[in-house]
Amino acid sequence: MIALWLLALLQVVAGAAVLVRLARGRDRTAPLQPGATARPGAISIVIPARDEEHRIEPLLSALTRSGSTVYEIIVVDDGSVDATATIVERWSAQDPRIRLLRGAERPDGWVGKQHALQQGLAVATAPWTLCLDADARPDPTLPEALLAAAQEHGYEALTAGPRFAVDTLGEAILHPALLATLVYRFGPPTNAPITSERTVANGQCLLVPTERFRAADGWAPVAANMTEDVALARHLVREGWQLGLVDAAPLLVVDMHASAGEAWREWGRSLALPGVASGREQLVDLATLTLTMALPLPMLIAAAWTGSLLLAIPSLVLLGVRVAFHVALRPTYDQPGPAYWLAPLADPLAVIRLGWSAWRPNRSWRGRTYSTSG
Repeated sequence: MIALWLLALLQVVAGAAVLVRLARGRDRTAPLQPGATARPGAISIVIPARDEEHRIEPLLSALTRSGSTVYEIIVVDDGSVDATATIVERWSAQDPRIRLLRGAERPDGWVGKQHALQQGLAVATAPWTLCLDADARPDPTLPEALLAAAQEHGYEALTAGPRFAVDTLGEAILHPALLATLVYRFGPPTNAPITSERTVANGQCLLVPTERFRAADGWAPVAANMTEDVALARHLVREGWQLGLVDAAPLLVVDMHASAGEAWREWGRSLALPGVASGREQLVDLATLTLTMALPLPMLIAAAWTGSLLLAIPSLVLLGVRVAFHVALRPTYDQPGPAYWLAPLADPLAVIRLGWSAWRPNRSWRGRTYSTSG
């Protein structure tokens, strides 16, 4: 009983910390909407691509419908062995803004994605560069909306959260639980520029000022990091940049994974922020989420077994918070179906994945395995 009461007390402390973070949602950014004024020639789009024949075509199709704000669309082929380059060349015949840049050999110390992005940045000519992953499905008005948000709030760089497509029953259950671990640790985005290094970012959609970012060495400071987006965000904050994180769910869908198994594997590269978060930060986060996401149901069972109603109160509150948060998270998913509502049952699995990501981070992607030095 002493151990159970100690766990309940720790749940109160951890729950209070999570509630403080979630409470920032009162000042969260309004979701981006279409209708921003076009700024002709303002944005170069850079897309890193490696073996993306099954995902890149919807992205290029969407970008061909973008307005005059998009000056050019540069696809950097990072050594693909499939039909990616052929698909890009076919689309470039339809829209002269699209061009294929065949990537150079990757130097030591660089992860492929950052190297591809760096090459695209080097040839971008518009004042702003928008980096999009090949699995992105943007609304044609997304570039204008991102630029308008950056200028309205004074952001010097801007990253955006999407709406997620989940393809299978298992992914619809697992993915929201994995995502919840991030929001529980870092809170939702707000209008104010990010000033704390304890932040996250989304490398699937990143807008930067071209010349200034080039002058700051672009992706070089995070060349070897598998969690390049968060590493870059924290680097920019340390360098004094006004970094923004906005909700682009109405204008951007991302289809990251084809199954729950793939989601389980791929989230291992980034979930615990390996190579970015310190060991202490990882340990505190894991303990906090164990107490607030993994233990409430077991603690309720223990409370019923011991007949102690007071022992159940922290877990009941935490479950109520989790359900309310899950309802609020629903617009972040694109037609997930009824399985979405089962996601809180996968919370213990998400916490286990967080711990495993910290202990044994995944440094493999698209047929490459990177050493800790890149």
